[in-house]
Order: sequence, then structure tokens, then C-alpha cells
Amino acid sequence: MNGLVVAAPRSGSGKTTVTLGLLAALKRRGLGVAPAKSGPDYIDTTILARAAGREAINLDAWAMRSARLRHIAAAQAADADLLLVEGAMGLFDGAADNRGSTADLAAALGLPVILVLDAERQSQSIAALAHGFATWRPEVKVAGLIVNRAASTRHEAMLRNALSALDIPLLGVLPKREALTLPERHLGLVLPGEVARFDAVVQAAAEAMEDFLDLNLLTALSVPSPGAAAGGAVGGTGRLPPLGQHIAIARDAAFAFLYPHWLRDWHAAGATISFFSPLADETPDAAADAVFLPGGYPELHGETLAAAENFHAGLHAARDRGALIYGECGGFMVLGQSLTDKAGIPHRMAGLLPHETRIDRPKRVLGYRRLTHASPLPFPARLNGHEFHYSSARRTHGTPLFEATDALGEALPAMGLVQGRVLGSYAHVIDVA
Repeated sequence: MNGLVVAAPRSGSGKTTVTLGLLAALKRRGLGVAPAKSGPDYIDTTILARAAGREAINLDAWAMRSARLRHIAAAQAADADLLLVEGAMGLFDGAADNRGSTADLAAALGLPVILVLDAERQSQSIAALAHGFATWRPEVKVAGLIVNRAASTRHEAMLRNALSALDIPLLGVLPKREALTLPERHLGLVLPGEVARFDAVVQAAAEAMEDFLDLNLLTALSVPSPGAAAGGAVGGTGRLPPLGQHIAIARDAAFAFLYPHWLRDWHAAGATISFFSPLADETPDAAADAVFLPGGYPELHGETLAAAENFHAGLHAARDRGALIYGECGGFMVLGQSLTDKAGIPHRMAGLLPHETRIDRPKRVLGYRRLTHASPLPFPARLNGHEFHYSSARRTHGTPLFEATDALGEALPAMGLVQGRVLGSYAHVIDVA
């Protein structure tokens, strides 16, 4: 498994655009490039998958053990020429307990880092920045540099001259181009299916990579992950067990957040998986003994979900036959009594759990979570997950699903609800603890 990690000193440096462009440019060259994202972000994996033409995965150094990371990475890259991992935030930025950074992931996988440096509002100082990042942690190798947003040819010359003092290859300097941006909404970047010009942005980014970067040198800097084989040997440990023998999963624009490693775990355990679209008023398979409603954007589709009578009836029928029904974040919202959108309009939801949700928080709720439970959920009692939402839930009664702490171990209010075999919470479970 040859691989590279694309990282940056901070968010907003352009690493997503660079990664998209590299995926598309290398694909044009006939290389099979397996995309991955550091951390828990669902949206970036969807975007990376669209650019690469193949599934992207999450590799989370906070929530996953090192052996698990190596196994999942090796499985992702098994039929590819290169594993290309997009970092999160700055290279050394992790959770509040100083764990889970892109640097931690690169060290766990033994992969070199390509550092994307934003040249806007600086020139020669960029060399000191690159030197500091390259030497901060000796076990994390910065193997190459990409400079982004050079303002002019003179600016580029100054940048190149400053960086020439470092013993780190400069792969190229990208000029500033406003066209290489993607719109955002409250949970981050907008999903690619909602951006009419997404493919045009990716192709423009690919052309920029071809025109301004040394792609031969970039691929030559990739190295095999020394831990991949060892990770594969213990890949059967730590898997998330399936919710049932036949799991019906909601999948459409309102329920788009699903970790691929879950599906791989469940397939490996012999579970049958089927999909249905609540937005198309479809019902879960009547043979399913478990129904999963992932997170997503139900608040953007409140009217459609409220009118989906077949979908509601299918959930009630699943509950009545004793199927396990589990919802995460957006799925949890839909299992409740009502969802009030950002405009203050309430929409009737499935009514299987005794809570109401509203898009009403001025600031997002965000962070890693350590979760414990003693519920019908067939996962281990201790789990690692994360929380990311702008809504709030008001419950009238019921038993919480999870006891929770943050990354520092500080206790948080109990999360979610359990009513019989219907359960859910705002937490996105990532892996076993």
C-alpha cells in the first residue's frame, strides 16, 4: 500500500481543493487512487469519492486504534496504486486531549506528508513556517511542499527563493484562482450532488495540478505503509457488529452520513444490507430485523419527510414486529415527534421516540464523545463517537441511550432516548473504544 497524506498548517489553506485536483489528475493518468479523509467528516469523504470515482473512507486517529487504522487503510488501498489521505484542520490539530491529529494518523500509517502552504499575505516567511512544521515531530515526515494562492509571478519567485533553503522538495506553486472554491452550509461543504458546477471545479483543479505541479515527483514520494500487513493480521478484531441479520438503511439526500467501514464490518459478519429512500416515500424491507436511519440533512426536507406516509407506516410496522430501529443525529431527529426547521416551521416526524427537535442553536455542538450504554443496541458497551449539530432536542420522558464524556473525560448530559427497541441520539458512533 503506497500512500501520501495531504495536510496544511491550518484550515482554509486549500488542501481540499488540492486533494480533489490530485485525485482527478492522477485518475486521468490511469492511476487507481483510493481516497481517504482524516477524522470523522462525512461530507469531505462524499466529495473525495465523487472526484476519485471510487468510495472514500474515514481514518480517525482519535476514535480508532492503530491496528484498526492500518487494517482499514490497507483494505481501502488493496486494488489501488496509491492511497491519498486528506488531512483535517492543521497538521498537528487534534481533539482537546491532544490526540487524533492528521500527524497522529500519518505516524500510525507510516506515510509521508505533502504540506499545502497558503501564500496569501506572506512571502519569505513561508520558509520558516514550512521548517517549523517539518521539524516539530521527527516521526512525521514532511516529504514535499505545495504552495497555494501565489498572487503573481514575482510573488512566486520570492516564495521559491525562500523555500530553496530547505531540504524539502517543492512540488509546485499554484496561482490564486477564485473559481476553485466550493460553497458551504452550516455543517461544512455542500454535498457535490447539490453543486451544479462541482465537476467543473474538480476538472479545473485537476488542470491546475497538471499545469503547475510535478506529479511524477509527487507519486515518487509515496511510500508503502510499513504497518499495513500487520494491521491486516488483526483486522478481525474491534469490528462493529451488525445491528441485525438483515439491516435496512435509509439512503438519500436527507440520510447521507454513513461510514463505509460500518458496511464492511457488517458484510464481513454475514449481514444482509438493503437500502431505501424516505424522500421517495419508500419503506424498509419487510424482512429486515433492523432499520438504520443515518445522519444527514432532514431539516432541509422537512415537508417531504412529513408527507412520506409509507415511510412512516414502514417504520411503525418494523417496530411492531420487533425490529431494532436506530437513528443517529438526523436519523434521531426523524424518529421524534416533530422537527422545526430554521424558518420556524414545524414538520411531523415518525413519532417513535418522545422528543421534538428544532434548528435553533446559534452555535454548533461539536466534539468527540466517549459513549457507554446498556441498551438493545448490539454494539459493545463502550464506544467512540462524535457530535456535530445546530439543533436541540426536547424530550418529554424516556430513558437516555448513552452516558457520555468529552475527549477530556469530562461528563456531559446523557444523550438520546430508548423506547423498547427504538433508539437514537445525536452521537455518530465511529468505532469501538
